[in-house]
Amino acid sequence: MALNTTQTLTIPKVAAPDKQTLTEVWKTIQPDSCPYSYNFHMHTICSDGRLKPEELIEQAVAIGLKGLAITDHHTINGYQVAQSWLEDWQQQIPSTTQVPQLWTGMEITAELLGSEVHILGYAFDPEHPALHTYLQGSAPQNSEAKAESAIIAIHQAGGLAVLAHPARYRRSAKELIPLAAELGIDGVETYYAYANPKPWQPSQKQTQQVKQLSASYNLLNTCGTDTHGLSLLQRL
Repeated sequence: MALNTTQTLTIPKVAAPDKQTLTEVWKTIQPDSCPYSYNFHMHTICSDGRLKPEELIEQAVAIGLKGLAITDHHTINGYQVAQSWLEDWQQQIPSTTQVPQLWTGMEITAELLGSEVHILGYAFDPEHPALHTYLQGSAPQNSEAKAESAIIAIHQAGGLAVLAHPARYRRSAKELIPLAAELGIDGVETYYAYANPKPWQPSQKQTQQVKQLSASYNLLNTCGTDTHGLSLLQRL
């Protein structure tokens, strides 16, 4: 569905962040929550994905997602386009139609224990000055590239910080999650398909390990397909 540019709509630049609602959703996440109910890790052509933001949100509606976040690298451009599409679509449907909740999101390349990691930010105010460095379309440098700095910035902007695919780095999840928790991380991407299976399903061994660690450190559990291709139901 294309945006109707002839219709005058009052569309906010970005939706108001809703951290509390997102926290409550994450408390309910189960192994089968993704990819048909929730998906909190997806990319568009605004970073390294193949879907246009309009295509992504249209597909999310067709799948019947209840909630999602576009987590392009170091930009919210895709989110803004998708949010405008969603606002326009909502004006044209019956009031009883389920409208998915779209939260602000992004993925930050950072450093933790000498290893490159990815920090996901959600439900933040993208206009907050603390995030300026992280929304320039490229990875931060120097001290701002530290995981602690990224976590602090997300929190200052009112958001939640999550360690993406914690079992996919040079350092193990057993090493990274305790330190991330010490630095104030809010959650971990517990349900993730490391081998990109078809159909999508979280990897059993890694899920069990990450879930045990998240419970030990009282962290929230999230899920996502990490879509880079043309289907929200797969990573590639």
